[in-house]
Amino acid sequence: MYDVIIVGAGPGGLTAGIYAGRAGMSALILERVFPGGQIARAHIVENYPGFPDGIEGVELGIRFKEHAERHGAVIESVEVTGYSLEGEVKKVFTSGQTYEARAVILAMGAAYKTLGLYSEKKFLGTGVSYCATCDGPFFRGKDVAVIGGGDTAIEDALYLANFVNRVYVVHRRDELRAQMALQKAAKQNERIEFVWDSEVESITGDAVVEGVRLRNRKTQEMRLINVSGVFVAIGTVPYTDDVKSQIKTDASGYIITDEGMRTNLPGVFAAGDIVAKPLRQVVTAAADGATAIYSAQAFLREKE
Repeated sequence: MYDVIIVGAGPGGLTAGIYAGRAGMSALILERVFPGGQIARAHIVENYPGFPDGIEGVELGIRFKEHAERHGAVIESVEVTGYSLEGEVKKVFTSGQTYEARAVILAMGAAYKTLGLYSEKKFLGTGVSYCATCDGPFFRGKDVAVIGGGDTAIEDALYLANFVNRVYVVHRRDELRAQMALQKAAKQNERIEFVWDSEVESITGDAVVEGVRLRNRKTQEMRLINVSGVFVAIGTVPYTDDVKSQIKTDASGYIITDEGMRTNLPGVFAAGDIVAKPLRQVVTAAADGATAIYSAQAFLREKE
């Protein structure tokens, strides 16, 4: 019986582990892949406080892991298959074992939707990105493409237009889905150019991205645009399928919490990219993890 089980070893989950150890709580962190979460896929992280020269995503993830272990958190490499989160004893099921705790923090994160292209995988980290806020500054003064037509895509385009030379917004339809205020701002920005009714056929280049090959969905005409970066902004999918029947989520599947990261179930909290919120970054995930433990500690103290 643990005080808290933390599902997911991204920045949110690992920060929760650090704070749990410092609070004298017994904490178990379950992770199916590797510690660090999405940040481990980032080549360089330049916007995490304390690292003005940047730090490799993998190294930052390892530091989070080592920090959590130093404070007593136990990390198990297993895949969670189910949950029983109601009642005083919370149960987390894996293929070989059932873990029990008095509180649970859900920090499984979210996955970026991809284009499903081989070339997309090939250039991940060398020109292909899913986070303009994270990687945009690397393309200062260059031409880039943003794929998508929703709020995130247009927000990314407006952000990138602050320092890149030109932003090509590639959308598969002839009108945007983004809110009108964003559309108006983007269409008035001289650095943003729209490419309508187009889908990405492939991303070209040798060692790094050099261009994007597009197909017009109406005319079938092919076009090659020379760019140094491709930002895919077609949405994210939270890892909440296994908990949706027990935990309240929004229309997109993200877990709804209060300011203390409490979910609708007593003793169950959430942190990181899995939470419904406006900004998903390492620093916000870490803040969620710290807040979740603070609330979990208060919950357990009240039970005692």
